[in-house]
Amino acid sequence: MDKDFKYVGHTFPIHDAPQKVRGSLGYLSDIKLPDMLYAKLLLSPIAHALITRIDTSKAEALPGVMGVFTHLNTPSKTYSRYRIVPNQEFCLEDERLLTDKVRFAGDRVAVVVADSKEIAKQAIELIQVEYKALPVLSTPEKALQEQVTRIHPEGNLLHEYEYKLGEQLPLTEDCVVVETVTNTQKVHHAAMETHVCLADFDSSEKLTLWAACQGVFGVRTIVADLLELSYNKVRVIKVPMGGSFGGRQETILEPLTAFLAKELRRPVKLSLTREETIISTMTRPATTSRIRTKVTKEGFLAECSVDTVLDAGAYATSSIDNTYVMSKKICKLYRIPYYEHSGKTVYTNTPVAGGARGWGAPEIMTAIEIHMDEVAKRLGMDLIEFRLKNLVHPYDLDKTSQISLGNARVIDCLEKGAEAFGWGKRFKRETDQGRFRRGAGLACAAHKNGMYGGFPEHSTMTLKMNEDGSFILNTGLHELGCGTITSITQIAAEVLDIDPKYISTLEADTECGPYDFGSYGSRVTYICGACAYEVAQLIKKRILECASQILQKPIQYLEDKDGRVWVSGDEQHSISYRDIATTAKIKHNTDIVITHTYHGTSNPGAYAVHFAEVEVDTATGRVRVTDYLAAHDIGKAINPGMVEGQIQGGVQMGIGYALYEEIRVGKDGSILNSSLKNYHVLNAPDMPEVNILLIEQGGDEGPYGAKSIGEIAFVPVAAAVVNAVNNALGTSISNMPLTPEKILNALGVKKHAN
Repeated sequence: MDKDFKYVGHTFPIHDAPQKVRGSLGYLSDIKLPDMLYAKLLLSPIAHALITRIDTSKAEALPGVMGVFTHLNTPSKTYSRYRIVPNQEFCLEDERLLTDKVRFAGDRVAVVVADSKEIAKQAIELIQVEYKALPVLSTPEKALQEQVTRIHPEGNLLHEYEYKLGEQLPLTEDCVVVETVTNTQKVHHAAMETHVCLADFDSSEKLTLWAACQGVFGVRTIVADLLELSYNKVRVIKVPMGGSFGGRQETILEPLTAFLAKELRRPVKLSLTREETIISTMTRPATTSRIRTKVTKEGFLAECSVDTVLDAGAYATSSIDNTYVMSKKICKLYRIPYYEHSGKTVYTNTPVAGGARGWGAPEIMTAIEIHMDEVAKRLGMDLIEFRLKNLVHPYDLDKTSQISLGNARVIDCLEKGAEAFGWGKRFKRETDQGRFRRGAGLACAAHKNGMYGGFPEHSTMTLKMNEDGSFILNTGLHELGCGTITSITQIAAEVLDIDPKYISTLEADTECGPYDFGSYGSRVTYICGACAYEVAQLIKKRILECASQILQKPIQYLEDKDGRVWVSGDEQHSISYRDIATTAKIKHNTDIVITHTYHGTSNPGAYAVHFAEVEVDTATGRVRVTDYLAAHDIGKAINPGMVEGQIQGGVQMGIGYALYEEIRVGKDGSILNSSLKNYHVLNAPDMPEVNILLIEQGGDEGPYGAKSIGEIAFVPVAAAVVNAVNNALGTSISNMPLTPEKILNALGVKKHAN
């Protein structure tokens, strides 16, 4: 228990936990409006083709069908589903509602709207489509080599860049050069809830969208501009969602659903199955990163050169930005005198890549931490000693942004985590023999706290006091299921010194709520939490001003606690917040309400070091993670229970990323595992015990010194597990996921070489 604070630093359950336990929380799938229609998509079964003929007559003739739409009767205007604000950089508009040229198996060909789901499904099966097949470019290598076949008119190379920092010094004889290549794979977000959208266009010409999304204002700008509606005529309401992990950051279903509602002048709901969600929404991008470092024999990094190729899939969405931000990550973690990063973003005839938990950091941090193990081995140096020579220190400048990394405590995470994990006893200096082999691995990681330094960063909230002394905090927050509403409420409650149950925190609504960019970029606690902290301070000042009028004493003579105010030394004659609120309204004609905008002015690093122990069955290639420790530089845990939950969830996802999960694409572009029966995630029985060590040193501008946790919790996991497997086997595998087949192949190659 934290003795310094009443509410911050203490565990409270998520605000809607009772509803979830009872099964009474209404998700988007549960909402049913009067006269609501149901939409069903026809997705392309092939990966690359022109649509030469499409016959919808039989579907249109089916009783109960209200409309059938294809590229022939929908807007040809293109848009970017990634856009958050108008005129945003790196937002290539290459997607339309329904296509005349399919670019991946899962592309949208047609949509039926009917009185029931059953009728819509029947009608979809009646649509006849003829395709002219085109060559399938299923990998970035094929797409870059191909000069004739173009997935988009501009070519298959979507974007490339080169980034250089520092001064390159001549190579000396005492430098060691190490090069590695790491491949990461396309991954399904695997949220419990599949993608759903509901739209209504009413008689007043107003469009309302109910969206389980991460940014209602971004949804509004895309939909309104596409349908040529003014923003005041489009309302987007955030509704409860069953998880996201970045899968709902982009505006995927809302434009099409909004168009259908506008055309038919009735509410329309579009719900995807699990298979449709896997193949047709978006995936974590696949990447290949080649890293080359020059290191002194004493173990100090001199140069680091990185070349990354990112598989964007069939449409651009966020992939240009995703490739570019990967170049901004490594210098948050290591001191490197000269750093260069080149990147290519490539179209392929595969499912669309997009935002995913960690936003480029898991991909590049996995690559660099596998690489750092190889460097230390080449030098014959202890893995921890080598990293300690090169990790950033508190208040170093981020080389890529020239912004302070803040009170960066990654060294504390490494040293204290290694001690708690018993690293010295677990790490294998020599490879075990026998069928079952154990090994230990570690990985360091860095992430960010918001978008300051590369994107506008602010948040607005309105806090008002009710007549009984309770409060309503109106925000642009998006609760993704991780406890955002609860932690933000705790921050406000701590400032106001009242029980959190007397504060109702509202989620985003473009019509009724203040502006916020959305829930992404690890910005919510650090930026939105700071906004809640400051608006609560401002309204508390207003409360004390009103109390000063009532008590006829200057503010400096007043004290407050537990929702009551009194003159110093006279606590027996205190007045409650309720008395203050009512008196202010009736006698002083004053409403106690504050609207405040917080502007981000810093972006420190968030840090973690994870330690994994694994057991590998060399007969089957199966890997079991037997023990795990996660050390995190959190600054201050607003809600420790939720922080631990985020870390445990991140570890579960990360182990799956390292060992199991992959959307497998055939050479013809077909999806080989489009359901959870053959797309394997890590199940609860296979989870190790996850021990957690929180480093709470504060020192940054987040509320009460807090920093982010939701994304950084996932970032180092895969590398820690991969490094542990390599330690157990004496291998250097870096092609994820580490399936049994890859492990057996690696062992076979090693045995053959010996």
